[in-house]
Amino acid sequence: MCISMAPAEFTATILYAGRKNHPVLGPIEVLGYQNKAVNLARTPNAMVLHIPANLTQDNFLWVGEKHRGILDEMVRVLQPVAAGGGYGSQQGGAPAAAPVQVFDHDIYTIVLAEDPTQIPAALSRVPPNKRPPLDPALFEFYAKMYPYHSIVLCCFDNAEAYRANPLLIWYPPPYSDWIVMPSLDAHTGGVPDLTATVATDHWLIFGADDAPEEVGMPLRYWGMDIDPALRAFLPEKIIGMKHTWPAPNGDFALSIPDLLGDQLANLQRLQPVTRSL
Repeated sequence: MCISMAPAEFTATILYAGRKNHPVLGPIEVLGYQNKAVNLARTPNAMVLHIPANLTQDNFLWVGEKHRGILDEMVRVLQPVAAGGGYGSQQGGAPAAAPVQVFDHDIYTIVLAEDPTQIPAALSRVPPNKRPPLDPALFEFYAKMYPYHSIVLCCFDNAEAYRANPLLIWYPPPYSDWIVMPSLDAHTGGVPDLTATVATDHWLIFGADDAPEEVGMPLRYWGMDIDPALRAFLPEKIIGMKHTWPAPNGDFALSIPDLLGDQLANLQRLQPVTRSL
């Protein structure tokens, strides 16, 4: 459920996306991502996520060892009851691309760019032990197919891949009527095949503060002692399922009405949209 810069195997993937009414930031969307990575290359590697927002380092929430079980707890809550388009209108325009940002976050060195074609030139700012080989054609693909997105390149050292904590990223809700999970798939380092049917083995979890009382499983985070600042970004209730059947390559998306109505059966798999929505 992601793109890698060199051959890799990703298992135990958990993807969370939810709407949250933050006490300071107001309405936001939070994306959570976790997997177990096995690097099949002899070089450093990286995974890529495309986020429909203009991001900075401040959008990345610190999880650390203390809170590393957050997404696992969501899966634990859902397991007893788990079941087997278009995006709507995107809010706001696209400002000029900001410079490429490079910073450390957990085990990763993050390369963050609104213009993905600038990423290869910025790779010299990544430590050599985390610097993966890059195919420029991949970033030209992202520039064409995912405008109005930030591209997140998560570079990791082979020896550290196994101990990554969950990624949590917040941003203003980009779509009025949909929650979209970045889940394009290719693990070879090259441009993904948009015509392919890909295997899936992923937990897909959604949350919304505005869900009716009868919708969703409550989260208590028992024994986790979550810092209040982080707790303000996390859901009170969730719905979700484990998706284990082949699907067309693309992003998972659920409409807000279906989220609020607990209609996971209406989950869609969408290909890139190349215009402002």
